[in-house]
Amino acid sequence: MGVSTNWLKKYVDYTWSAEELAHALTMAGIAIEGVDDVDGDKILDLDLTPNRGDCLGLINLAREVAALTGTRVILPEIKIRESADDINSYIRVKIKDPDLCRRYAARVVKNVKIAPSPEWMQEALIHSGIRPINNVVDVTNYVMLETNQPLHAFDYSLLEGDKRIVVRRAMDGEQFTTLDDVERHLGSSMLVITDGTRPVALAGIMGGQNTEISETTTTVLLESANFDPVNTRRTSRQLALRSDSSIRFEKGVDINGTIFALDRAAQLIQELAGGEVVSGVCDIYPHPQSPLTISLRPKRVNELLGTNLSTDDIIDYLQRLSLEVKKSETNDTLQVVAPTYRPDLQIEEDLIEEVARLHGYNLIPSQLPGGASTGGLTPYQAFQVRTRNTIASSMKEVINYSFINKEMFDHVMLPDDDYRRNALAIANPLSEEQGVMRTLLMPGLLNTISRNLARRNQNLAFFEMGSVFIPGQEKLPSEILKLGVAVSGQSDINWKVSPVEWDFFYLKGVVEDLFQQLGIRNARFEAGTAPGFHPGRTAVISCGEEEVGILGEVHPQVLENFDIRNRVIFTELELEKLYNHATPRVMTESIGRFPAIERDLAVLLPIEVPASKAVDTMRRVGGPFLHDVLIFDLFTGEGVAQGFKSMAFRLTFRSDEGTLIDEQINPVMEEIIEQLEEKLAAKLR
Repeated sequence: MGVSTNWLKKYVDYTWSAEELAHALTMAGIAIEGVDDVDGDKILDLDLTPNRGDCLGLINLAREVAALTGTRVILPEIKIRESADDINSYIRVKIKDPDLCRRYAARVVKNVKIAPSPEWMQEALIHSGIRPINNVVDVTNYVMLETNQPLHAFDYSLLEGDKRIVVRRAMDGEQFTTLDDVERHLGSSMLVITDGTRPVALAGIMGGQNTEISETTTTVLLESANFDPVNTRRTSRQLALRSDSSIRFEKGVDINGTIFALDRAAQLIQELAGGEVVSGVCDIYPHPQSPLTISLRPKRVNELLGTNLSTDDIIDYLQRLSLEVKKSETNDTLQVVAPTYRPDLQIEEDLIEEVARLHGYNLIPSQLPGGASTGGLTPYQAFQVRTRNTIASSMKEVINYSFINKEMFDHVMLPDDDYRRNALAIANPLSEEQGVMRTLLMPGLLNTISRNLARRNQNLAFFEMGSVFIPGQEKLPSEILKLGVAVSGQSDINWKVSPVEWDFFYLKGVVEDLFQQLGIRNARFEAGTAPGFHPGRTAVISCGEEEVGILGEVHPQVLENFDIRNRVIFTELELEKLYNHATPRVMTESIGRFPAIERDLAVLLPIEVPASKAVDTMRRVGGPFLHDVLIFDLFTGEGVAQGFKSMAFRLTFRSDEGTLIDEQINPVMEEIIEQLEEKLAAKLR
């Protein structure tokens, strides 16, 4: 919701800038997400917690500002010139369901002239996100924003029957066309406002076309009521119809502010539309609600907050919020009267929170309880955090259920004898879709990919860090933490660089970068096979002699089982195994004092020999002088012998003890070439 500071200043006099006000309100628990400048008016972007719906009204927000600044709230002065006519000769009201409508009040204004509202009112509404319509409708919206009390205006001449309002539950299948020109089919749980024969409004949500204010309207029936929050929310959701009115009723509206808002609207209509206000108010209030009195112990305030506030300090904070406070004879308990416009104040702890807000959360000392010891993350937990933060820099994290449908094992083509089919069954599953504990992450991530593609989200990069559960000899299954990553599509279009397709090599690069950040130096990617992966496009990931994961393109049949038409690349890594091979990261590395020497080497390798084996051979033979090996060219086809691939490597040599010379490097290069020819059947080009 947008709050105009120009409008707010009509109710409270403060000297802060809009930015200072936003900071002060946010620190006091009334969150302001940002400040916008609209035609010289500073607009506060209000983001309220559910318990502070009262601040949707500017007067109540002004009360918060007044409490923070030590000033007072300036309430509008209501002056109405009533005609000699009596309200009882115009309208009667009956509430058939007082559990859903706690109060209903009405006024009549006759001889109005429908016209555009003045510029100051239109500007106030526009800056608050509401479209101006005409002077009467604009007044109801203006007063709603001002007081937090939704209002509705009916064209009195369009009410049928004997001019009475009946508030009742709708009949099943009853039809009603709302102001947005949509015919609604109602149910018996919904509350409607009727003229005795037909609905004329959905209670607390929206009025009807059949009594809409128009240019021909001369007499207006004003409604100000209080409806049940739960029923309003349920009806709004069932009809997929949410309005500024329903939002306020859902959060709770001050039942004792009904008449103030009604009179305020009548006053403004009289001023702006030239109407005559009929004498009296038709007010049906079956069960009047009195303000709640809450006991507050100053000692308890300090115990909970860790402060040393005096009783007078506490009273001052509460009175600044316009709360009535009475001391007991022993001065150890305060009786605080919470106004009905603050329904969030119910118990002692609520009042203590108010004291904390006004005192300032930042002024409450940070102090550990006596005898408490500080905790921290274990090295393995810190490794998990570092892994999550690193991978999150390039993709979005998802969290899937740990329970899956056992049919997912068929979907990912697990063989019948695969140990992962032996999943732990849930004794009381919520549904068949969540009947067993997952033993792998692939089904959940593929389902996430499928749902996003169905919603036309094309370029997807997701990761999940979660446990899989493998039954064994023990009573409880083994809980193994794994990292799963799935990508599909390409990088975003950018004017500087061309999009990069997210293929096998892209995800392999992501994993290699992750390993580098985690300090894993001995990882190898070797061609392999695995259930659910495309043959010939899959690599087994090992560290030393231990297999730590799998990476590859998902099998086309698996993609079809998940209704995925795009290529998906997937990897699953076991976190504890990665942790065992991680070494502390070197945060800084000195720049070499002596220049490096680069040598390019082009060889023909048998097509089946992985490039990694050639790199490993070069590093082993190169010794301490070989600083880096870079593959910069790969070619097959015309000009290359059948069964071979042409690869070019750039070798960088450096020494920290002096500048290397050819006599030192040449023997090493010769030995590298010899080992490539002998061990890998390579040929020098």
